[in-house]
Amino acid sequence: MIHVILIPLFAAVFLAINMGGSGVAAAFSSSYGANLIRKDLIPGLFGGFVLLGALFSGGKVNRTIGGGIVAEAHFTIAITTIMLLSIALSILLANLLRVPQSTSQSTVFALMGMGTYLADINTQKLILEIVPAWFYLPVLSFLFTFILGRFIYKPISDKRIVNFATIRKHPLIKYSVILSSCYVAYAIGANNVANASGPIFSLLNNIIDAANMQILIIILAVLIIAPWFGIGASIFSSRVLETTGKKIINFGPLGAFSISVVTGSLLIFASVYGGIPAALAQLNVGAILGLGVYKEGFRNTFNKKTVKKIFVVWVIAPLMAFVIAYLLMSIYGMM
Repeated sequence: MIHVILIPLFAAVFLAINMGGSGVAAAFSSSYGANLIRKDLIPGLFGGFVLLGALFSGGKVNRTIGGGIVAEAHFTIAITTIMLLSIALSILLANLLRVPQSTSQSTVFALMGMGTYLADINTQKLILEIVPAWFYLPVLSFLFTFILGRFIYKPISDKRIVNFATIRKHPLIKYSVILSSCYVAYAIGANNVANASGPIFSLLNNIIDAANMQILIIILAVLIIAPWFGIGASIFSSRVLETTGKKIINFGPLGAFSISVVTGSLLIFASVYGGIPAALAQLNVGAILGLGVYKEGFRNTFNKKTVKKIFVVWVIAPLMAFVIAYLLMSIYGMM
């Protein structure tokens, strides 16, 4: 039994590595884009704060992924492995294309593929809670950074109430931006680790069958999965950081701080209060686009090839996760 359980665990580790590669861009693209931190320091900081977020704020999302969309009873060793591989392959595609993809959307679509085949899916949770959040949270992220730039930063700068050119060079600003990136990494732990640890939690819970040990099982699943995010960041960071940190819009330390705070706060809100697997990459890019529209205008920002490429992959990767999950479930059913 132990040898068989290692199969879904390896699949979860593979997924965590790919999620780390995708998530590191959302956390540190702002501080890296503002040239405030060396690239080689990012994976360690990212991995540490992801682990903290998963341990202290990730419980609700774990339960959503592990039983809120498809019933927990379905998470057998084979089906858990199929689901995790489906997500991992779609995220791997996004990483190879150097595009930050929402691991949560790929996870939910893989669950939908699995639930569609099993004819058991919680459509109410999807339609009323999860899917609407995928639309309004990135819009809020976009609006918050645009408003901060247009109606707060610009008037203060024009009236010379504060000399931003001077304060942006202050060491306190630099470390505040880096700390805000760590804040986003914590938010990633609170939300996205569950995409891999949630199915493992349900699998272990089914095997152990101990309702009074659920908290311990969640902690065990998190401790198995979360450290691999930092390893994934070290593998893929050089690719995805360049895309969101350098190729959409050039921003300074204050813009980087705004992006991180807005992204992290919305993600933690979705995690702690709703247990909603939120689209982190879309929150981050939405915030960057909001700043871009303020600085360069709507057309100049959205006509960039990188932005168009991101939108295309955002559509393809979740659909790919759905198709792979459904096909693998069909093959498993025939076998």
